[in-house]
Amino acid sequence: MGCNSCHSVQPVEYRKKEGEIHTLVISNDSTVFLTEQWVSAFEMFGGRLTEVKKLVARLDEISEVSFGIISGKYGFIPANYVVMKYDNVPESKEEYEELQERTDYVGKIGYICQSFFDKIIVCVPKDMFALIKDVLPDGKVIAVTNPIFKEECEKRGWTHLPRNGARVGNENADEIVRIVSEMR
Repeated sequence: MGCNSCHSVQPVEYRKKEGEIHTLVISNDSTVFLTEQWVSAFEMFGGRLTEVKKLVARLDEISEVSFGIISGKYGFIPANYVVMKYDNVPESKEEYEELQERTDYVGKIGYICQSFFDKIIVCVPKDMFALIKDVLPDGKVIAVTNPIFKEECEKRGWTHLPRNGARVGNENADEIVRIVSEMR
C-alpha cells in the first residue's frame, strides 16, 4: 500500500515580496577542506572559496541570496547540502568535463537559473565557465572570470569582472555589492 498523501504533494510557488532582490552565487569547491566531519558545503570548504563565502555574507545583508557549489563529488549542490571530505576536486578542463559527464552540473545550473533570480554571480575558473556560460540567462549575470570572456559577456548583457587569481577579489566584491544594492 502506498502513501496517499505523497500523491497530493504540489509544487510550492514562491512569490517575491515587492522590492525583494534574489541573487544566486555559483562557485566551485576547494582543495582546502576544513573538517573530516559531515557538515554543509558552506562550512566544509576554505581556501579561495573563503572569498566567495564573504561575498555571500555581504549579499545576504542586501538581498535574498542562494549559494550553489560545483562539487567534485556531487556536482552542483546548494551550499547547505551536507557533505563529507572527498578526494576528487577537479582542477583542469578535462576534470571539469569528466565531472559534467558524471553529474550534469551544467544542466542543473541551467535549470535553476531559469527561476526567479534577479542576479546570478558566477565565480568559477575559465574552463568551467566555458562549460556553463551557454545555460545562463541573458542580462542577469555578473561573471567574475577570465578576460577572454569580456566581449561575450557584454554581448549577453552581462557584467564582466576580471578574475585575476583570486575567486572574487576585494574590488570585484565591492562592485558586485554596489550593483545588487542599486537594484533595490
